[in-house]
Amino acid sequence: MKPWNVEICDVTLRDGEQTPGVSFTCEEKMAIASLLDETGVEVIEAGFPVVSENECRCVQEICRMGLDARICCLARAVPGDIDAAIGCGVDLVSIFFATSDLHMKIKYRCAPDEMLERALGMVDYAHDHGLRVRFAAEDGSRTDPAFLRKMYAAGAEHGAEYSGFADTLGCLTPVDMMRFMEQTGSNIPNKLAIHCHNDLGCATANTITAAEYGAFQLHTTVNGIGERTGNARLEEVLALLRLKGGVERYDLTCLPKLSAMVEEFSGIRMMDTKPVVGKNAFSHESGIHIAAMLEDPDTYEYLHPETVGRERRYILGKHTGKKAIEHVIASKGCTLSPAQVHWVLCRVKEISERKCSITDEILMNLLREAQDRGEA
Repeated sequence: MKPWNVEICDVTLRDGEQTPGVSFTCEEKMAIASLLDETGVEVIEAGFPVVSENECRCVQEICRMGLDARICCLARAVPGDIDAAIGCGVDLVSIFFATSDLHMKIKYRCAPDEMLERALGMVDYAHDHGLRVRFAAEDGSRTDPAFLRKMYAAGAEHGAEYSGFADTLGCLTPVDMMRFMEQTGSNIPNKLAIHCHNDLGCATANTITAAEYGAFQLHTTVNGIGERTGNARLEEVLALLRLKGGVERYDLTCLPKLSAMVEEFSGIRMMDTKPVVGKNAFSHESGIHIAAMLEDPDTYEYLHPETVGRERRYILGKHTGKKAIEHVIASKGCTLSPAQVHWVLCRVKEISERKCSITDEILMNLLREAQDRGEA
């Protein structure tokens, strides 16, 4: 299979910081940027410089880190925003304006063609100052497709390297995204960038669907943090690119550390059941599952834990079976008779049904008690 032609633009430091209650220090932003770079992310959106002097300074500091990743920032289609981007020394500026009829009416109070002409002037200005440009449609998913095609064609003519499509409200499904790619996205004259929000839980699926149908730049955030319900999750997108798109150049073993870092800095705790990096992602309790996995892990793991720097865990509980308990007992260096094993298994089920977890301490106490019981 020919690998999908994609790159990652991670927006944790910009859209991720728009998570309610989240604010990163410059040092935290630089630490995240460094680990994103180590993972192999090609573009890092470092911030929105015009927001504040401190935000501008943070973007400048990241630009000076000498990372392999190109550094991007966000800008509205107004001169002050473009000047701030130029002053920061970024490689790429994302110039956006809202393109849906509703946003045009409420935010700009002008005709679409008039707003497009204003925005194209800012594309020219940034391009003339040596910046690569991403010309992006906010609320693209609710925009007239004919206007999008006109916008993207004009942006490319004015030197924009990328055309940006944002599902700002997270209102698309993967089928909707497929239709957009077939009707509009696959026919633009430059590289298409996809930015998906997760309001209906489809951000990662929409991003991967767009990639399969030819989108080039995929926007992500670590742990899926971001405005409202967040964005496409970097760790899931990279795992899917490896498994479904044949893209193997990213170092997925960095993901657990990166996820933990963003969890600490943001204060947004991840669910144990979160795919790829969650505590339970590679934890198995079912006796039926574990018995098969002891023969071949492929029976119940599509993504192997070592691929993403994790380890497999067999958890003891009410669904544990004989083979699983024997394996765990042996892993503790303990030898028990069949009768002792049966006694331990019964006690494990009894304890777990009282909503108690079988910790290592509880298990070791059970093993010692079983040995003391002899063959009883």
